[in-house]
Amino acid sequence: MTVPVTIDVVSDAVCPWCYVGRARLKKALEAVPEISVNLRWRPFQLDPTIPPEGKSRRDYLTDKFGDEARIRQMHEQLGTIGEAEGISFDFDAIALSPNTLNAHRVIRWAATAEPGVQDRLVGRLFALYFEEGADIGDATVLIQAAKEAGMDAAVVETLLATDADRTEVEQEIATAQQMGVTGVPCFLLEGRYAVVGAQEPATLADAIRQVAQAKADGTLDNGQA
Repeated sequence: MTVPVTIDVVSDAVCPWCYVGRARLKKALEAVPEISVNLRWRPFQLDPTIPPEGKSRRDYLTDKFGDEARIRQMHEQLGTIGEAEGISFDFDAIALSPNTLNAHRVIRWAATAEPGVQDRLVGRLFALYFEEGADIGDATVLIQAAKEAGMDAAVVETLLATDADRTEVEQEIATAQQMGVTGVPCFLLEGRYAVVGAQEPATLADAIRQVAQAKADGTLDNGQA
């Protein structure tokens, strides 16, 4: 099928389910090789109130969930799910819960680079945070991740030192909230159909097929996908 499908993934770089969602999306895309997909990552902040310097991960989780036994259970569940998707979660390595606004700025800039760079950057940031315990709110970490993804590190370093695109990212997040996005990941197909949560690859693949077919048939705007 030659009709391309645009998928906007609304996500936060510190959302473990978004990391799982990315892995499952990749499996879904492998299941529909006949469909050309334009993948774009969009910003969301699970907690924009975290200060720029970050907050102790232990304190953050305790404030949010209260019960350490509950937190441990959640991490064990995610660990098992992640393992099935090729993700090695290491929650004990995470010392800091960062503010992700700057990470989203860099992800935004990556969209203007070569195809695939933005997705590689998103994947690298997930791995840095969830598997290596890195502080992805730190400019040095972000610049290195951008370089590894194929971006111009000098340009990223220069832009990060300014307020470039800060307002634009905040507006994108506000737009997502106005559209009704309250949790991530959220996969928006052709800007019309939303698949919410880290759904199984088969579910995502089926949604992509349906939207691609409706687009090819010219029925997408009629709400028949």
